[in-house]
Amino acid sequence: MPKFFTLLSFLLLSTTLLAQLPKSNIYLFQIEKQNDTVYTFSDPHYLTAFNPNGYNNQPSFFSADELYISSQLPAEKQPEIYLLNLKDRTKIRVTETEEGEFSPRRMPDYYNFSAIRQEFLNRDTVLRLWQFPLDRLTNGRPVFKYLTGIGYYEWINSKEVAVFIVDRPNYLALANVDTDDLIPVATNVGRCMSKLPNGNLAFVQKTSFGAWKIKEFSLYSRGRIAPQDIIPTIPGAEDFAVLPDGSFLMGKGSKLYKFNRFRDDDW
Repeated sequence: MPKFFTLLSFLLLSTTLLAQLPKSNIYLFQIEKQNDTVYTFSDPHYLTAFNPNGYNNQPSFFSADELYISSQLPAEKQPEIYLLNLKDRTKIRVTETEEGEFSPRRMPDYYNFSAIRQEFLNRDTVLRLWQFPLDRLTNGRPVFKYLTGIGYYEWINSKEVAVFIVDRPNYLALANVDTDDLIPVATNVGRCMSKLPNGNLAFVQKTSFGAWKIKEFSLYSRGRIAPQDIIPTIPGAEDFAVLPDGSFLMGKGSKLYKFNRFRDDDW
């Protein structure tokens, strides 16, 4: 039976990176698929015992044993990126800056990783996407020359990133790393986005009436086809994960919900 590893990060990042960071912790489970509708969670591991009363969030696997997270320990003014080696059970602080770093992701070239950096310029706060070498031999550099306001992101390929731009309203776009050019996708979107097994992009479309939906944007049509509905979100929830078989997971309260559009009618 297929087995996957999943991470549950409780109290996900607030809707704005500028808000008070919540206390949050990260747990690792093994998921086993019993049949088309039933998954079991086993072998739990509490990964953030080193910072139990602090902020721990945005876990991202760089390999089967390497997990990068954003954490703010009591002695730190801002969150930093940490590497947790699950095999050796070791922890390495990767960044040490005046700014805060969030949302580490391995870049498509496999030699670098990226993170959102919250920069403080006089009285202004700037959200910028940075890249850093995995060997930590340099201090890194911005991914884009001019583009800022990036709150969340998902790598599409080595030249393109899906970006959540903090604005009024917030919007989702595809950004070219060479030119800073943007291709608009949707406005009034949620912070969560993910590439699907078929290569397309899933995101949450919000409305003023509260009827939020997970939608699919075709990266092949590039806007020639409007994003298609997948399923309404769990009421009041906007964060989701996608399993290798295409199933969606959403959490609310103490419950975790699953939906596969080829097998399920609802959550």
